[in-house]
Amino acid sequence: MISKSLKTAVLCSVILFASCKDDTKTEDKIAMSDNVLLQEWTGSYQGVPAFDKMNVDDIKEAVLKGMELGLEDIEAIANNTEDPTFENTIVALEASADELNHVFTYYGILSSNMSSPEFRDIQAELAPQLSEYSSKISQNEKLFQRIKTVYDASQNTPLATDQQRVVDLIYKGFEMNGANLDVEKKKRYAEINKELSSLYTKFSNNVLHDEESYVTYLNKNQLGGLSESFINSAAKIATDKGQDGKYAITNTRSSMDPFLTYSTERDLRKIVWTNYYARGDNGDDYDNNQIIAEILKLRKERVGLLGYDNYAEWRLQDRMAKNPQNAMDLMEAVWPAAIARVGEEVADMQAVADANGDAIKIEPWDYRYYAEKVRQKKYDLDSDEVKQYLQLDKLTDALFYTAGRLFNYKFTSVEAGKVPVFHEDVNVWEVTDKDSGKHIGLWYLDPFARQGKRSGAWATTYRSYTSYQGETNVLASNNSNFVKAAPGEAVLVSWDDAETFFHEFGHALHFFSSNVRYPTLNGGVRDYTEFQSQLLERWLSTDEVINQFLVHHKTGEPIPATLVEKIKKASTFNQGFGTTEYLASALMDMKLHLADPTNIDIDAFERETLKALNMPEELPMRHRTPHFGHVFSGEGYATAYYGYMWADVLTSDASEAFRDAPGGFYDEEVSAKLVKYLFAPRNSMDPAEAYRLFRGRDAKIEALMRDRGFPVTTE
Repeated sequence: MISKSLKTAVLCSVILFASCKDDTKTEDKIAMSDNVLLQEWTGSYQGVPAFDKMNVDDIKEAVLKGMELGLEDIEAIANNTEDPTFENTIVALEASADELNHVFTYYGILSSNMSSPEFRDIQAELAPQLSEYSSKISQNEKLFQRIKTVYDASQNTPLATDQQRVVDLIYKGFEMNGANLDVEKKKRYAEINKELSSLYTKFSNNVLHDEESYVTYLNKNQLGGLSESFINSAAKIATDKGQDGKYAITNTRSSMDPFLTYSTERDLRKIVWTNYYARGDNGDDYDNNQIIAEILKLRKERVGLLGYDNYAEWRLQDRMAKNPQNAMDLMEAVWPAAIARVGEEVADMQAVADANGDAIKIEPWDYRYYAEKVRQKKYDLDSDEVKQYLQLDKLTDALFYTAGRLFNYKFTSVEAGKVPVFHEDVNVWEVTDKDSGKHIGLWYLDPFARQGKRSGAWATTYRSYTSYQGETNVLASNNSNFVKAAPGEAVLVSWDDAETFFHEFGHALHFFSSNVRYPTLNGGVRDYTEFQSQLLERWLSTDEVINQFLVHHKTGEPIPATLVEKIKKASTFNQGFGTTEYLASALMDMKLHLADPTNIDIDAFERETLKALNMPEELPMRHRTPHFGHVFSGEGYATAYYGYMWADVLTSDASEAFRDAPGGFYDEEVSAKLVKYLFAPRNSMDPAEAYRLFRGRDAKIEALMRDRGFPVTTE
């Protein structure tokens, strides 16, 4: 789950807000409001968000005032009587809307980490106004003409490399968002964006409603197969929800996944599975199917104004894939091997079920359960046994160790109360350079699931590194939905969840290692930005991490070498399931946006597309269309969910560079190139060029196929 700051979602691909303080603001402007959400950040570490003073009642006033001030900044740039230059136009644009950028930090927390019915009402009211604000900037003719003047001049007399990159990205962003349209088309473009903003908000809130509303309560006689730690946690959740004496399975992946893997109660597995995969698809007031149809129609109409045949063609032009066909070619190259492997996995599971006398046919709610049985049979590997060695606290230490070896970072816990946080579960660490002691930033960790927090895992920044106005530190956060343990017990996670923990930390390291001058260069190319985080997952299974940090939560004994060997032998196990459930969602995303949305029936389209793909009936898409938030709660991953696979080709190929290096995954020379070319530049250079500088060549798909244990037909 990648995270982008809310400013990017609001302003589409036009990045207008600085991620740092703007010391050029007048004191009068800074002091213009008592609203804490608008105020400059104060305190240690170059100032930090006042999360302890955050109040949902302040958000509406803060957003409205922030937009007003932001537009004042834009008008000042647009009406500057001096000839347009990089400094008075582009740099001024980079430094604009500082107050609103502060507000968006709080807005993002209230939306993702601390949502409430009160905030959702405000969010729905503000969504169209934020869209209008975005349009007033992207369609400001005077502003765009100044940008165009700087851009045109730079084509004849190129600027410094990073400055040229900023100009190119900003100009392209404005162009892609309708700056060259005539007056009537601009008007309709803005209207569409306004309608879409409301639909995205409603879609997200509908999914969150279904996650909060569908809870399965168990009695003591329905706990077969579940671990002691899971049972204790489920009991606490039930008690917290006023159901003392029962056990709650919440409608989130972190609760659903282990239940489906271990519960012996097949009927209950079906209920839990159905609740989860029916989010947004229950035929009630919170059903998302019609909303999706409207989103697809509006997206196609909007890009049609720009002369594009479909949304995918417009969206992918500035991505690594460049066009929909290249993305489809990659997915279709992997798909046959993935579903063929599913066939093998299902046959193995059916054999186990038959041998047990279960007299069933494998259904989607059986896949995880019997896959675990096969894992135990084939590899003598019990996932729950592995879980006993995967403690959240120790895994956090493992993250710090990895960051120290690769990036030379040191993480030091910040005393509680020194830095404001928005919930008692949040902890903060200071990040410094191990050798020089130079302060780099703060890392916030919000690890646990709770009411009002969206599902999944993500990373975000409250402040990014830039140096164009003096060096700023980085305020970055990781957010997870681990199930909190019962009091006094360790938080144990699955191997998959541990990989996700490393993945999201990879995003944080990408933030911390940034070495760019201008805010726009901290942006990401969607089918590249997941690469760095996916790559970091590989360090979980290195011997150095396993031998130091995987210890039993009760005895403290290190994980046995025999168990480690089983884990490594089973590394390609269940790749059919993992690859197919993901690719089905990615293919669906692309095909929906390539289809004619006129009179589209989303439910029928999903069924018919899966049938045409020969989708195995024993498993679902990872994200069914009605709750596919990546694609329909905004535009960050729309026609771009394939990007995880694109990034995974890079990941597999880069992993082989480490594997073959003398020092393995901690090789100093390869690590230095990793930081220099793949992390620090952010978006200051073309991603394909950056990868070639690291690897000496382009990535090869064969590395991905080898990684997943699929047949490699070419080399």
